Amino acid sequence: MTFSAKQSYANFAPSNSLQPRPLAPKPQQLPPFPSNFAQKTSKTGVLALKRLSISSSLRGFNYLDGPKDVNPREPLVACKAYEAHRIQPIQINIEFDEEAKEVAAQKLKIGIYFATWWALNVVFNIYNKKVLNAFPYPWLTSTLSLAAGSLMMLVSWATKVAEAPKTDLNFWKALLPVAVAHTIGHVAATVSMSKVAVSFTHIIKSSEPAFSVLVSRFFQPEAFPPAVYLSLLPIIGGCGLAAATELNFNLTGFMGAMISNLAFVFRNIFSKRGMKEGKSVGGMNYYACLSMMSLFILTPFAIAMEGPQVWVAGWNKAVSQIGPNFIWWVAAQSIFYHLYNQVSYMSLNEISPLTFSIGNTMKRISVIVASIIIFQTPVQPVNALGAAVAIFGTFLYSQAKK
Repeated sequence: MTFSAKQSYANFAPSNSLQPRPLAPKPQQLPPFPSNFAQKTSKTGVLALKRLSISSSLRGFNYLDGPKDVNPREPLVACKAYEAHRIQPIQINIEFDEEAKEVAAQKLKIGIYFATWWALNVVFNIYNKKVLNAFPYPWLTSTLSLAAGSLMMLVSWATKVAEAPKTDLNFWKALLPVAVAHTIGHVAATVSMSKVAVSFTHIIKSSEPAFSVLVSRFFQPEAFPPAVYLSLLPIIGGCGLAAATELNFNLTGFMGAMISNLAFVFRNIFSKRGMKEGKSVGGMNYYACLSMMSLFILTPFAIAMEGPQVWVAGWNKAVSQIGPNFIWWVAAQSIFYHLYNQVSYMSLNEISPLTFSIGNTMKRISVIVASIIIFQTPVQPVNALGAAVAIFGTFLYSQAKK
């Protein structure tokens, strides 16, 4: 019995689980690596573990084995790649800024050329129509325009205002087809202006992109996307609508504008080629030489078509009706003709013939509006609609060519 009671007492004694335990867990012993671990890793290709070197990992902090005179903040090896990376972006940004400035300056230059070109063209068309109303001799009027420009450039070269171009025989040979096309287009446009209103001539001449596409398609190995051909439909349709509803329609005036379109397209293409070959001759001098050769070509034809006797009689009649202002009109239309063409060739020297053709078409908006206001040309709503459709087609054409 005594033994049984003691045993029972021992069972009800408080266990160790009721005693307070420390908060930190007891360190656990990891199982040791097997003795043949190095052999297994060498056979299986697994990287073997190496003993951690505390002294090598703490090197550079001057606490263990580094020399006392070493500055821990100074890198032991200079990072040259970082230095190159820190300098290089500055050079790239500078180059990019210079290139952006050149592009912006070029766009501004072309914009000034276009604005000057259009303004001078408006003035020329006004005075040209005034002269032709009082003096209906387009062959002499065309000749005087070329003569005035040639004389202006000869004086500029003689007085050193402009540097004379250095040309050779090959340059003048290449200039000959350009001069022929320019002469035909110039006379045809003047004949059209003498027969119909200024607005009607320029509405028909707004179809120049259509001629540009046809010439480029059949005379040059150049294909266009379908959008370009579709944009020609409103151009042709608008010009046709304006021509059908024109109150003062004249077949000679209509055909003159159409021939002028075709001739000027060839002139622009030949001019661009000639200007590439003769790089030493700029746009201003190139047109000066073109005027002189065109004057040489046109003069005998003007004499044959009209003649000095007709010119003298017509001149006296115009002066008696208009007065001395008629002389100013002739001088103004001749001078402004040369100036606007000179600026246009300065533009052509910077852009493509297609862009030049688009700019030449868009300028007609200002010419049409100005001529309607000054000459009080009667315009029917259908006629205005045709002009708007043609000009809108030109805008679509310019977008399709981008």
